[in-house]
Amino acid sequence: MHDIRAIRENPAAYAAALSRRPTVDGASEISAIMALDEKVRAAILRKQEAEQARNAKSKEIGKAKASKDEALVQSLMTDVAAAKQTIEDAGKDEADATRERDDLLARLPNVPLEDAPQGADEHGNVEVRRHGGPRKFNYAPKDHADIGEKLGLMDFEAATRMSGARFVVLKGQLARLERALTQFMLDIQTSENGYVEHAAPLLVKEQAMYGTGQLPKFEEDLFTTVQLNWERLERALASNETFESLFGTQSFDFAADARQKIANGMFSEKRYLIPTAEVSLTNIYREQIVDGDILPVRMTAATPCFRSEAGSAGRDTKGMIRQHQFIKVELVSITKPEDSEAEHLRMTKCAEGILERLGLPYRTVLLCTGDMGFGARKTYDLEVWLPSQNTYREISSCSNCGDFQARRMDAKFRREQGAKPEFVHTLNGSGLAVGRTLVAILENYQREDGKVDVPDALRPYIGGLEVIG
Repeated sequence: MHDIRAIRENPAAYAAALSRRPTVDGASEISAIMALDEKVRAAILRKQEAEQARNAKSKEIGKAKASKDEALVQSLMTDVAAAKQTIEDAGKDEADATRERDDLLARLPNVPLEDAPQGADEHGNVEVRRHGGPRKFNYAPKDHADIGEKLGLMDFEAATRMSGARFVVLKGQLARLERALTQFMLDIQTSENGYVEHAAPLLVKEQAMYGTGQLPKFEEDLFTTVQLNWERLERALASNETFESLFGTQSFDFAADARQKIANGMFSEKRYLIPTAEVSLTNIYREQIVDGDILPVRMTAATPCFRSEAGSAGRDTKGMIRQHQFIKVELVSITKPEDSEAEHLRMTKCAEGILERLGLPYRTVLLCTGDMGFGARKTYDLEVWLPSQNTYREISSCSNCGDFQARRMDAKFRREQGAKPEFVHTLNGSGLAVGRTLVAILENYQREDGKVDVPDALRPYIGGLEVIG
């Protein structure tokens, strides 16, 4: 969320900064916001002037009554009624313009930092460093899905029968390897990197999704649940309300009348399955003012993540690269504004360390303005080498969001007792995506006979097993 006061002070600068994102016409967006903001302020002024007039006329009515000037009393009462109507009309205009303005603000992405490279898409990303080199094979390396299926430990058909495309069933040693990877990542991030493990909800309300920027713009990417609240319905019926008042008709037809009311939320609870633990962890500090001495706060969680993958039709349809459900170890930091850039570098190193311990070749890239996420002002992606594709693929994304999410969540801190609260900065990153890490191990540690070596760092987590086969 953007600060409307800052935009008022320098709209041209905001427009130019937003236009660094190739999909945003900063001048047009800021112009529309400023026009609505003028409507808001004009409505507020009209309401204030009408309130002053109403108060002044109301005082004069008492004097007119004392002097028994009925004509003047009636005239003043007419003026008061007109002022009240103006107040009501101006209040509605203010509310409507505020809603439209804030909706535009909520749909605007974060402003990129100046050192985020300019670019239209992933081709504009800048490689920062590489670690390790791709393994040389004396045979054509197999795809992870082929390896898993031939071992009988990866079943896409069974998953499709029960859930549809983009799901998988892992069995035996591969299921255990996934669990081992999750535990390994959590142990490193907590015991060595100072992140505190959390177990947080997988289902969240709309406000939580709004806070981290998934709503309102990206609702199609989310999985939702809607549950009828029978208690709320029963309370309404017990309050002697008629079906006519509840459903707008005297003849109660559940299908025709109640279903739409329920769908609109009158008697239902709507929640979202989290696309990442970033949502749950960051929202812990929603509507909070914390003591600045406790910052930075570093949190981690391993959770299932759920994504509809809207707009990815035809991409990575085979295998585990792009699934509707996957496990990820998430890293979240809450910091003071002046510390967020250093924390961003630290978080990226914490994610890189997992790949290095597993002996997986990777590269780190700085995302350009056309490839950055909606809420990020600067992002580093880690890309792991996949032999079957002969390329690097994203396995972690570490972003500094500045105060963008904090404004949406109203998350603040005080530097000292009595000081004015300030917005915190929030950061998030994968440490790592477990499924993609499993994919990278299968492909980089594969043998010609179809078996897979277990990386040394994981063997203590998998009962000393050295080979999957």
